[in-house]
Amino acid sequence: MAATGPTSVKLSKGQKKMLRKQVKAQHVLLKRDGIATVSGPTEHLVIANGGLGNGVSRQQLLEVLQKFGTVETLLMSPNKPHALVTFSTIQEAREAHKGTHGQDLKTNGSSPPITLYVNFVEKVVHEEIPPLSLPPGLLVIEEFISLECEERLLAFADGSTHVTKENVQRSLKHRRVKHYGYEFRYDNNNVDKDKPLPGGLPEICGDILEKCMEKGYVKIKPDQLTINQYEPGQGIPPHIDTHSPFEDGIICLSLGAETVMDFRHPAGNSVPVMLPPRSLLVMTGECRYLWSHGITPRKFDVVPASEMPKTGIISADVSNLTLNKRGTRTSFTFRKVRNKPCDCAYPEVCDSQINCTNPTPAVPAREEDASKLEHKYVHDVYDEIACHFSDTRHTPWPKVVEFLKTLPHGALVADVGCGNGKYLGVNKDLFMIGCDRSKNLVDICREKQFEVFICDGLLVPLRSGICDACISIAVVHHFSTEERRLSAVKEIVRLLRLGGKGLIYVWAMEQEHKKVKSKYLAERKGKCIQPQANCVKVHDFSYINQDANKMDLTCLKQLPDVTKDSTVKQNNAKLPVHINRTNFDSQDLLVPWHLRGVKSHHKADGVSALPTEVKEHAVYHRFYHIFSDGELENLCTGISNIRIVQSYYDQGNWCVIIEKC
Repeated sequence: MAATGPTSVKLSKGQKKMLRKQVKAQHVLLKRDGIATVSGPTEHLVIANGGLGNGVSRQQLLEVLQKFGTVETLLMSPNKPHALVTFSTIQEAREAHKGTHGQDLKTNGSSPPITLYVNFVEKVVHEEIPPLSLPPGLLVIEEFISLECEERLLAFADGSTHVTKENVQRSLKHRRVKHYGYEFRYDNNNVDKDKPLPGGLPEICGDILEKCMEKGYVKIKPDQLTINQYEPGQGIPPHIDTHSPFEDGIICLSLGAETVMDFRHPAGNSVPVMLPPRSLLVMTGECRYLWSHGITPRKFDVVPASEMPKTGIISADVSNLTLNKRGTRTSFTFRKVRNKPCDCAYPEVCDSQINCTNPTPAVPAREEDASKLEHKYVHDVYDEIACHFSDTRHTPWPKVVEFLKTLPHGALVADVGCGNGKYLGVNKDLFMIGCDRSKNLVDICREKQFEVFICDGLLVPLRSGICDACISIAVVHHFSTEERRLSAVKEIVRLLRLGGKGLIYVWAMEQEHKKVKSKYLAERKGKCIQPQANCVKVHDFSYINQDANKMDLTCLKQLPDVTKDSTVKQNNAKLPVHINRTNFDSQDLLVPWHLRGVKSHHKADGVSALPTEVKEHAVYHRFYHIFSDGELENLCTGISNIRIVQSYYDQGNWCVIIEKC
């Protein structure tokens, strides 16, 4: 007799694939953006692959959706691959779901079509975003020149493509560049004031400069011109024009096509500004000296969809954003070469004012040098950045937690270099004690009611053989010589009882392992900027914004008597400053920390390690020795009374579990 129960519909191979893709889209939306989908129909839909980040414009998506009913709201966030839509009725949303799910859509940004995956959501929340303000000292003047003048300037820029004695042309990766008056040197981000280019500035620019002087946009007539030409997809990395070569007041004329320029304060807030053709950009004061500016390399800009003034800030209102295709843009940037050092009000990012009297650091060859280097570029820095550092260190790494969870009930565990104590409370069955060299980090741990004390990792004031286990997470790489790194591991071993285990993590040179990028690289926003071969001068503390790739990148001088160290020979005794979220080019280096939005930072004696004029946007540099594959194991094999239980790679770190025997 045939079964009378419900029959299941057999899905085709294509339908099964579609279902898998839809489920994957649901998981991605929940994990990355906290958007939970629902099974039942509602008026609200989330359209995966239908966002600005996938090259889908608002007009394009509306044309598809409006076939099914009235679209009440359509939210499209910058760089996001999804869109959120609300229809007038559930029935309209149901029809849109049926008609668009699994459909291919030709996008603006790619040749192959993309497939839309549509799910219902319970509700769509549209948060009002407060309006942004232009950076202080920034002006954008629309229609500064006539269309006829623009055509003449473009013809001049296109016609003088050959190199003459009057100008110097460079073909850079991101754009085509020509210089007049003085050549801007991209190898040292400066100009040679003693070698002006013959001919001065082009005659065609005379009336423009006179008008700028009359309007008060510049106080001194510029004598240097850089012409840049940007094709769609090209840009320029974020930078601050170097202080020492140029006076206050930089003006830039945009020709041919509109573009969006991003301005960023060192504290992190960013302001996108539309620059239409024939507009004049004026940067003075804080905007010129402190804010970085750049153009993201892309073929489409995110702009307001509704009719509004062409010039000014790009609103963050996700209900009114779309894509605008870029054209070829030419810029004329005028500057005045400076004849004396800069004395601006921003010494923390001014290459003229950074103190140059103290000896610059190198990889030390002597114990005394190593101790001084670590005190200045590790201990003092962590005391200054403690609050901000703690705010960014709140999630324990899973494999460290796994190690702690495997330890027996009641085990005594020492966390050497505990930082803000994020591992001290992960296993309540353990008795954990922490220690750190930074008083301010230890104070943060005490606020959390953890058992902690201050000490140096080379001399922990605990009895030998007292600990069942020890962990040292991201600590050993701060010691500046191999001997001190070995001593740090030996100190951990000394604390362990026989059979006790230790877990050690250090930064890895290999930030891409088995073709997978580490979280450190993956979290870099936007396009990767290639690290420059130069180094930055570092003194007591350098506050140079590493986003500002036009700051002085003069190489560091070497300390005396260090040529016997093989590592020093390899690196020419220079400590390069690393560009954050990029691959490491050197094992011994300084890594910037950009201080943002913190309360206060004081040394153990209650006095800040930095001058009082240093603001919250200061940039600090921490010393690191980056471990190469096998180096941590080799370090451990130099200790006779331990064995390596396990060695592994974990998210950009080399790790070992050791056992005392």
